[in-house]
Amino acid sequence: MEYKSKNVECQNCKKEFTIESEDFNFYEKIKVPAPTFCHLCRAQRRFAFRNERALYKRKSDFTGEEIFTMFSPKSGIKIYEREIWMSDKWDPMDYGQDYDFSKPFFVQFFELVKKVPLKALNVIGGVYSPYVNNITDPKNSYLIFNAGEVEDSMYGNGVNKSKWCVDISHISKCENCYEGFFLTSCTSSIFSSHCENSFNITFSKNCVGCQDCFGCVNLRNKSYYIFNVPYSREEYLEKTKSFDLSSYQNLQEIKKKVYEFWLKFPNKFIEGLQNTNVSGNYISHSKDVINSFMVREGQNMHYCQYIQEGDPCKDCWDYSIWGNNNQLLYECHACGIGTQNMKFCFLCQESVHDLEYSLYCMSGSENLFGCVSLRQKKYCILNKQYTKEEYEILVPKIKEHMNEMPFVDKKGNIYKYGEFFPIEFSFFPYNTTQSQEYFPISKQEAEDNGYLWEDSADRNYKFDLKIGSLPDNIKDVKDDMIGKVIECEHQGKCNQLCTTAFKIIKDELNFYRKMNIPLPRLCPNCRTFERLKQRTGMKLYNRKCQCNNSSHFHTGTPCPNEFETAYSPDRQEIVYCEKCYQQEVY
Repeated sequence: MEYKSKNVECQNCKKEFTIESEDFNFYEKIKVPAPTFCHLCRAQRRFAFRNERALYKRKSDFTGEEIFTMFSPKSGIKIYEREIWMSDKWDPMDYGQDYDFSKPFFVQFFELVKKVPLKALNVIGGVYSPYVNNITDPKNSYLIFNAGEVEDSMYGNGVNKSKWCVDISHISKCENCYEGFFLTSCTSSIFSSHCENSFNITFSKNCVGCQDCFGCVNLRNKSYYIFNVPYSREEYLEKTKSFDLSSYQNLQEIKKKVYEFWLKFPNKFIEGLQNTNVSGNYISHSKDVINSFMVREGQNMHYCQYIQEGDPCKDCWDYSIWGNNNQLLYECHACGIGTQNMKFCFLCQESVHDLEYSLYCMSGSENLFGCVSLRQKKYCILNKQYTKEEYEILVPKIKEHMNEMPFVDKKGNIYKYGEFFPIEFSFFPYNTTQSQEYFPISKQEAEDNGYLWEDSADRNYKFDLKIGSLPDNIKDVKDDMIGKVIECEHQGKCNQLCTTAFKIIKDELNFYRKMNIPLPRLCPNCRTFERLKQRTGMKLYNRKCQCNNSSHFHTGTPCPNEFETAYSPDRQEIVYCEKCYQQEVY
């Protein structure tokens, strides 16, 4: 059957969106109805089930010992230590229940979620990395989130196959990097972004194949450049030494100058390299990835976000977070490592397939509907075991019941079969989730919609060092700085999950000394949010190329090319089409 594109109104934001013919073909392939929410509202729902970086200390519901967890004590969620949760000391099948056709499916499912213990942290593997979350195989890492195969690193998110990096976001295959954003295969990069295959670069942007560059933009295969001007090796070393970035005051002055310089140069309408037929932003080495965001090595993916880790993924729609060889996922969140044919699931992982509306199911599970914390199980509904024949008869009846008795949220949105979980069922406070990053709302709006919200705690720290009292130069920092309570410059006034205070740990101080950079003045959360201000949103805008260069193909007239871009019209960056951008790259 050949489908035609169709315009429909999102039942949540009331804006019109288009369901393309390719979308209909995918929905038919995996046997789901077309969505009634637009792709951004669908992403908002999934992100509301993602606590990216908040950790809590509370007691295990198994041992009674205090442990770190991503679930607030107010969440109503039972938690077990990872080692206990993965063991045979308890059986999640003990919580199995019959399906009740007298109330909506979503109500029944989240009643089950409140009964079945969950893993305190979503960590797979790991060595000497107790303060991390949403991560696979960390080693000697500290406060790293949403990452895979990261070693000897601190204070980062979106980190993949990297080591010896500090204060980094959305990097892959990097070493010895500091304050980096969207880097691939870079070494010894400081305060740089959107760079690839580069070495020993500082304050550089959109550079590829470069070495020993400072304050540069849009360079290709260059060495010994400062602010896009070539120097001899000796001149380069002497001039960059004179900048003396070991001083915090010098660093701030250089940073201001660099950012002003960056704004003079064009940005390609989409950030990414080596792509074929892609749209969105921050997409690299991908093909047929449409209206997506932060995707590496993807193929045939639509409306996906943060699929960056491990082996490539393909044939996925509305899939957020993780990656690593997944296929045929729809409206799934934080599922990874060889998952296939998954619908409306989150935190399901490791070679699972044919799951719907399930949470924390893993290790070879298959054919599950509405299950929680199962491992190596199949043909289960609400954690109750069925035969294959019973399962195949009951699941269609449940789907029909979901359509006949849908859940209706406080806004009046209707949730039938085919919609992801309603936000009001999320066990995370909205303002600690990724939704608040991309779809910010006020506390009053959250409460009106029935979402959880977490007020800032009164920490009442006793500061060893107040604002302005840190040494200006890293050379003047003594070993006794380790462990002292330092006041964050934002003082909790920034709406960036500010912790108001922070400490310097031993490995961190050694890193700053090695890289010859001063101590930070902000807590790790504030440093992350400041770094992520470089990042665009996920919404796409129709814009024209801003090029007026008379030497380009449009010869003396403004470029006529139009495109969709994540650079909103109110941003300061100059945005070019692909053709004009390539003519400006050195």
